Amino acid sequence: MQMKFKNVLPIVGTIFFIVIFFSSCEKEITTLGSEVVGSETPSGILDDSQTVISYSRKLGPVQSNRLPVYQLGVYNDPVYGKSTVNLLSQLTLENNAPTFGDSAVVDSVFVYLPYFSTATTVDSTTTYELDSIYGTNPINISIFESKYFLRQYDPESGFEEFQNYYTTQGPTFESYLGQQLGGATDFIPTKNGYVLNAGTDEEEELAPGLRIKLDSTFFQTNIIDKEGSPELRNSNNFKDFLRGLYFKVESPNDDGSLFIFSISEAKVSIYYNYKDEDEDERQNAVYNLNFSGGISVNTYDNQLPQQIETAIANPNTEIGEENLYLRGGDGIISVVELFGEDSDNNGVADDLEILRDKGWLINEANLKFYVNQDLMVGGATEPERIVIYDLKNSNVLADYNIDPTNGLEPVEALKNHYGRLERGSDGNGEYYKMKITTHISNIINKDSTNVPLGVVVSHNVLTRTTQKLKEPMEPSIEQVPTGSVVSPEGTILHGNASPNQDKRLKLQIYYTELN
Repeated sequence: MQMKFKNVLPIVGTIFFIVIFFSSCEKEITTLGSEVVGSETPSGILDDSQTVISYSRKLGPVQSNRLPVYQLGVYNDPVYGKSTVNLLSQLTLENNAPTFGDSAVVDSVFVYLPYFSTATTVDSTTTYELDSIYGTNPINISIFESKYFLRQYDPESGFEEFQNYYTTQGPTFESYLGQQLGGATDFIPTKNGYVLNAGTDEEEELAPGLRIKLDSTFFQTNIIDKEGSPELRNSNNFKDFLRGLYFKVESPNDDGSLFIFSISEAKVSIYYNYKDEDEDERQNAVYNLNFSGGISVNTYDNQLPQQIETAIANPNTEIGEENLYLRGGDGIISVVELFGEDSDNNGVADDLEILRDKGWLINEANLKFYVNQDLMVGGATEPERIVIYDLKNSNVLADYNIDPTNGLEPVEALKNHYGRLERGSDGNGEYYKMKITTHISNIINKDSTNVPLGVVVSHNVLTRTTQKLKEPMEPSIEQVPTGSVVSPEGTILHGNASPNQDKRLKLQIYYTELN
């Protein structure tokens, strides 16, 4: 199907809008069309050609080690349902071959996973504002010794590549659990910090986080009493000896709470006392086992409503779908393919060939994704950001690198390229506007490859790394942005085949014709 032209004005599809850009200052540039109503609505003639195809794919297992941040908890999304995220993590020595002093005895042991928070101190009183907390209902947490060995390198690559671990490996990890070391019931994240050794010279404040007491005897036997042993001589020996901790979460019902945290700040603190030959009294000390420097893996157990399972089971990849489904974790990705069919099988879409022949200056190009408010629960549970990327090469688009807002905080960064969710007066999300001007200009005027695009939710749009799929999927889905894997949220958008024509996914191009 070809794009038709009438009176040199391109016929604009119900899916593909070419919006006319006027210029009054450059004499060598002419403008087309008679008028433009508003800023985005062209007065062109509509064509029935469909040049955007969009649909969704349910992801399989996704690599979930080497993440910048990790999750723990149970989150019940009002649309997508319950997601349970567990954690397996190695521990590392604070220093190799530690010494603990004479007759060292463990007093207590605590594991600490700090939330993301912002501290404000007024008149010596510190309060905290939490970030990346989802849900407000209690969960139960059990912490076990893990006997599963996490390898650094993959033997199938001749130990030349890093070993990947995946979101679906929870049952395997749980078949290698040792004794339970601690736990918490009816746990809910709060803004309260911790004050240790209050009123003493050793007083210490800890920011809000998960802090659970662990079995002292276990760490007396396996850490303190191992002083001078080969097991504590170096990091590799230690990680083979004490293979890690497994955090298993459950909720009494479908609701719960989940938090995102930085593994670099997590630790196990062993508080102990020892005999000092120069002092009459025993001395107190603390030795930390860190999470940083080891391997950590998130595992997922996602429940999906049957109607969504059915909707994404067999997507129509030829004409597209009414709705686009996006869910973080090892969830759901949407695919966008531009410029329609290639009827002559020359490797270039027919409509793209016509546009390339015109040689137009591309001033702006956008993909506008409208939220399907009939299917979504609006408000705070909607993801603030989504991202679009090159599926074939698992890379950002050219517009990413030239966005002047890329130095801002993640929630505000890259707003030119990855438009932040636009909300109505009721607080419900209306649309996301993805500006892909340079990408489209390169395709039309520089013969860049017209690659399929991926669309996912994102916890942090500044994160450029990707996570591998265990089994690649069509079309060319081999990796997904890391920011999506660490996001628990989801949304539903209007696709190119939506019955609501005003909110169908559209590619909008503003151009100038050059003489």
